[in-house]
Parts: sequence; C-alpha cells; structure tokens
Amino acid sequence: MKVLRTVKEIQEYTKEVKAQGKTIGLVPTMGCLHEGHLTLMRAAREACDIVIASVFVNPTQFGPNEDFDAYPRQFDEDCKKLETVPVDAVFHPEPEEMYPEGFCTYVNVEGEFTHRLCGAQRPIHFRGVATVVTKLMNLARADKAFFGQKDAQQVVVVKRFVEDLNIPVEITMVPIVREPSGLARSSRNRYLSDKEKEAALILSKSLKEGQKAFDSGEKNARKIEEIVTAKIKTEPMASIDYVKVYSFPALEPIDTVDDEALLAIAVRIGKTRLIDNVILK
Repeated sequence: MKVLRTVKEIQEYTKEVKAQGKTIGLVPTMGCLHEGHLTLMRAAREACDIVIASVFVNPTQFGPNEDFDAYPRQFDEDCKKLETVPVDAVFHPEPEEMYPEGFCTYVNVEGEFTHRLCGAQRPIHFRGVATVVTKLMNLARADKAFFGQKDAQQVVVVKRFVEDLNIPVEITMVPIVREPSGLARSSRNRYLSDKEKEAALILSKSLKEGQKAFDSGEKNARKIEEIVTAKIKTEPMASIDYVKVYSFPALEPIDTVDDEALLAIAVRIGKTRLIDNVILK
C-alpha cells in the first residue's frame, strides 16, 4: 500500500494509474477507521481496479466550537486496517498541503436542504465538505466515490454539487454498519464512557420504533417524529438536537410519507453528538 502525503505524489500516482486504463475508487475519510469505513472500501474494491482512501481531518468543515483539535488521529493503526481490505494507496496530507497560504476558493452548495438537519446547526460544515471532497476527487482522478448512509445529508450534498459542476464521478451510498448492539459505527463512539455507550443505544432503538410505526401503516411524518422523540426522551442521558422526516433524496419537508423518506436524528449523549437514520420506503 502506497502512502501519499503531498499533492504532487497523489497526482503522479493517479496519472500513472490512468495511463494504464484502470478505474479508481475513492473513499474519503477523516481517519480513526472502523468497520463502517472498511465496508465502504470493500465496496470500492469490488467496483474498481484501484482503491484510494484518504485520511484527512479537514479543518474547513469544523466550526469554532467543534472538536477539530480533539478529533481522534491514529494513522498507524488506520494503515493496518487499510491493508486488510486491501486498498492500493492512502492519501494523508497535512492541512497546509490542502490549504496552502493564499487559499481562497470554496465550493458552496446553496440549496435549502443544506440548512436542514446537521446544516442548521453547523453553518460552514457543508462548505468545508464540498470543498475538500471536490479537491480529493480531482486529485484521485476518481471514477467512483463511496460514502456511508449514516451521513445521508452529506451524500445528498455531494451528489448535488457533482451533478451541478458536471464532475464525472459516480457517487455510491453504502448502508449503515452497526455494532451488534445496534449502535451505528462512528469514530465519535470512542468519546463515550461505558455508561454513555449504553445510553447511546437509544438512537437505534428509537429509529426502530419509527420504522415499526411506518411498517404498520403510519404515514404521517409528524406522528413518526413524535414516536421517535418520545422514545429518545425515555433515556435520561439523551438530549435531542433534531428528529426529522424529510423526502429522500430531495430532503424536502413533507407531511405524509408517500414515497421514499429519510428519518434522521441527532442526539447528544453527554458531550458527544451522534447521528443516525433509517430510510423509510
């Protein structure tokens, strides 16, 4: 597995790969890899000749009071996991390599859907995501890029700017990977104490309640939200950021679930903010 640390190194590597007529799959990550990430890479492995993972904690998608400095970094451990897939190359630049002095160009997706869910509380987040993903896709010369359903709003944002900017990359969303307990795999799970991890199970439990109501015939979006909210409130350690049902993938407000919809939640357990979702269809 090649470790690429500079823009020049990844450009030279992907130029050589493309000259051989091979397809490239990109899996952008911020590291602290878990089984959810590795599932994305296995999907890329099946679909493409060459798989490039990026491990880059992107400063431009963190707000001033968020956990950029505290975000876990464990590159050596990540590399051991990447080799089990295996991936062909990992791109691991320093922030100064991606955002050199004088950098002033950003990709800003202005659709209303970027101001909902996580975008409502993290106003600069998707600008940072769109900018770094654009740079990574260009550097990797990616034919396909793979993202997890847990970040469903992010997938919608990526698909939107890829279409709007005519970027020739196919975006694939891979289903959520869960721990045996039902907790969605997340790098932020490591912030949780044992007690908090137990409390965090309320996310998947509440989504199951919403899914069960929908499967039993409940199509009223507000009623589904109320059912999920009531379940979350049974956990004293949980604080709700949002419980929302939107159309999917448009992420438009709806009153009735007549077509595919996203039931998405964000909950704080202690100081840790966790997200999860199910697609109702």
